Amino acid sequence: MKKILLAAALVAGAAAVHAEDTLKKVKDSGVITMGVRESSGLAYTIGDGKYVGYHIDVCHRVITDLEKALGRKLETKYQPVTSANRIPLTVNGTVDLECGSTTNNVARQKDVAFAVTTYVEEVRIAVKAASGITSIKQLNGKTVATTTGTTSVQTLRKHERATGVDFKEVFGKDHADSFLLLDSGRADAFVMDGSILAKNIATSKNPADFKIVGEVLSVEPIAIMMRKDDPAFKKAVDDSIKGMMKSGELAKIYDRWFMQPIPPTNTKIGLPLSAANKDAWANPNDRPMEDYAKK
Repeated sequence: MKKILLAAALVAGAAAVHAEDTLKKVKDSGVITMGVRESSGLAYTIGDGKYVGYHIDVCHRVITDLEKALGRKLETKYQPVTSANRIPLTVNGTVDLECGSTTNNVARQKDVAFAVTTYVEEVRIAVKAASGITSIKQLNGKTVATTTGTTSVQTLRKHERATGVDFKEVFGKDHADSFLLLDSGRADAFVMDGSILAKNIATSKNPADFKIVGEVLSVEPIAIMMRKDDPAFKKAVDDSIKGMMKSGELAKIYDRWFMQPIPPTNTKIGLPLSAANKDAWANPNDRPMEDYAKK
């Protein structure tokens, strides 16, 4: 029994050291790995291994600040992640900074840590412009798409129970796949973060064929995700982001990706900075989604 307890303690101790050594690991290896998304509203690929977007720029600036703090140049590696595997890949150390579009909530905080909120998201409904759908109540008898592994699945179910609307759910493996379900007519609506809907509409072949409608289904804080129980690394990341908030650089990055033409189609998403985002930047915090629901 003593041997078993000792072995368990050694494993737990090794895990704790691993969790608390991200800065050392990065400095010793000279490599930092960003978790990136293929088709998020805040991070996406333009092909040939190139990833761009609001959170990509934010993470690159964080890495620049980490280089200054560590006194060495870092190689940035990109690890594509999905809604389903982003948390496991962060927990097991494959990803150092998850720079996609992950909602900070109480359940996820049990497994990972979040930097201060960099984007406050509103979950909305996207439909074909000619559908006549303007509200979630009009989804009765319809087919609704969302993406596997996202909080929008829970939001959708919550509203189904609350309103008594009966609809069929279909799930895309990623956001591009979910949007394709709407585009191809296999779904009547796509429920997801507003920035993701807007980005997929803006970069589609015919943006005028789609629109975002209806109620705001939930308000969710989005943040850079990292391993749990690593206060030194979290502080370094938070300090960098707070610096961007204070200097106005974060607002410039936002403007670049939401108010200016973006690659690959040079189309404007057109999402002005919201009051909720301004408040999050003026009062930096890592409060979970559930705290926003109380306001």
